[in-house]
Amino acid sequence: MQYISVIGSGTMGNGIAHTFAQFGFEVSLVDIDDAALTKAMATIGSNLDRQLKKDTITEADKMHILNRITTFTDLADGVHRADLVVEAATENEEIKLALFKELDKSCPHHTIFASNTSSISITKIASVTQRPENVIGMHFMNPVPVMKLVEVIKGYSTSTTTTNSVIALSNKIDKVSIEVNDYPGFVANRILMPMINEAIYTLFEGVADVEAIDAVMKLGMAHPMGPLQLADFIGLDVCLAILRVLHDGFGNPKYAPCPLLVNMVMAGKLGRKAGQGFYTY
Repeated sequence: MQYISVIGSGTMGNGIAHTFAQFGFEVSLVDIDDAALTKAMATIGSNLDRQLKKDTITEADKMHILNRITTFTDLADGVHRADLVVEAATENEEIKLALFKELDKSCPHHTIFASNTSSISITKIASVTQRPENVIGMHFMNPVPVMKLVEVIKGYSTSTTTTNSVIALSNKIDKVSIEVNDYPGFVANRILMPMINEAIYTLFEGVADVEAIDAVMKLGMAHPMGPLQLADFIGLDVCLAILRVLHDGFGNPKYAPCPLLVNMVMAGKLGRKAGQGFYTY
């Protein structure tokens, strides 16, 4: 594989594009919003500057990395030669299914389709394409250039060849790939989101305030970030979407989103990206 197309230029998309470009891949970064692409390239530049200050790359490396990324607002133009497409669009099932239908029409026959979804069924995504054996999950962690894990999710029809190719590719970009099966939330969010939801319930029921809840988990459990701060960092809308997938997928009330989380999302208090969540930014 040499040509990588990343769909979506938000936090995860620009991090994925940055990482592949850093390891020598030619990257097409695709978004319907030209302003979002401009912002994404500025973010990548800023993150590369941080690497420069740490002496992990040189100024020449920075320029080479940026030159390997080309931006597109037209999907067909951005994927016409892709060996791998990594979808990092909004965590919305309808949007993702519509996108994969379009990708199926626009990409070469050999292209592998990977979704960075944090909870939506890979099997369901694959079902809207004519190549379900080529569809897989690559769940990167945020911030992508720093975090080592890639959760590799096999759908019901994902081929061994596709799985092995994605694992080998993950190794080439200095990630550790962990192979998991396709069930709601996979592993990372099936464990993480109920913890975050329980922290929100703890606040909702008046057991302790935000700072206290986070301090207990940081000082007592050695978590680098408290669960409420982490929820802000992820995005409260994303947390809510994942919990709803878990709740619908398992039909178990233990995954029901806390009413406080639902109200905060409805009020637009989505966390760090909105300037207000459990904390003010």
